[in-house]
Amino acid sequence: MAHPAWRPSADLATLRLRAELLARIRTFFAARGVLEVETPALSAAAITEPNLASFSTVYSGPGARYGQRLYLHTSPEFPMKRLLAAGSGCIYQIARVFRDGEAGRRHNPEFTLLEWYRVGFDHHRLMDEVAELATELLAGRLALAEPERLSYRELFQRHLDLNPHQAGVAELAACAGARGVPIPPGMPADDADPWLDLLLTHGIEPRLGAGRLTFVYDYPASQAALARLRPDDPLVGERFEVYLNGVELANGFHELGDAGEQRRRFEAENAARRSLGLPVMPVDENLLAALEAGLPDCAGVALGFDRLAMLAAGKTALAEVLAFPVERA
Repeated sequence: MAHPAWRPSADLATLRLRAELLARIRTFFAARGVLEVETPALSAAAITEPNLASFSTVYSGPGARYGQRLYLHTSPEFPMKRLLAAGSGCIYQIARVFRDGEAGRRHNPEFTLLEWYRVGFDHHRLMDEVAELATELLAGRLALAEPERLSYRELFQRHLDLNPHQAGVAELAACAGARGVPIPPGMPADDADPWLDLLLTHGIEPRLGAGRLTFVYDYPASQAALARLRPDDPLVGERFEVYLNGVELANGFHELGDAGEQRRRFEAENAARRSLGLPVMPVDENLLAALEAGLPDCAGVALGFDRLAMLAAGKTALAEVLAFPVERA
């Protein structure tokens, strides 16, 4: 007999575990004096990154925004940085976020993101705190070895024997072919980043974090997103990602505070969207004004709470830790 669609896809024990993990997260940050905040899920601006798609709606109520298109956030990052610029100090948020076109074993278009910012931290110090939190939350459920840290360069040299900061498209394509990585149609002949992403997701990622947290840091500058470039090596951005048992858990930055550079990156991403036939997204002018006013030196990270809960519960799919995934929404 088919499982009735009205019932939750997660069992009650897993839902209780989610509640326990959320309570422990709040205890963790309260003990460290990090303020919990809430920011709007709707914004007049949207993410410009070509690999992310925003849901949108049109506001029909009273006020100045009547008839305006608004976007559901893919992350609470931009308004949280406005709070930082306003003097909030260290902050965190447990937010429901929305990404169109994302569904599967480890994706759902609506999910829970834990995002936090630590004033005075760089990305290395924040990696320490990510390890502390994850280890505490998973204690008694997963036996973890000591965390490991690898630079993006070390990662590719160890697993694929190539230098990702120097390899061209021809070398990357040959590497993918030699390892049987399926190459999707339309891969560019003049941009190495999609090839690096392909090799990372298909050739390296499944082997990352076996029984331990693996931190990968110092990504290519072209993949810096909202991270600073390293002062002594402008080829790399001060960004990190965290993996456990082949699952990407978190993405963090030593945050970019230069409003002019951030505007240039937004414009470049919109240009990339235009070339791909994607809609150009409105830039967040409030964020840029906040950066102009002064973002304190800080590092921030976004951690996929549902994926962490999935690992803690010993499950293999997000639907097993969500009350109602999109198929039952």
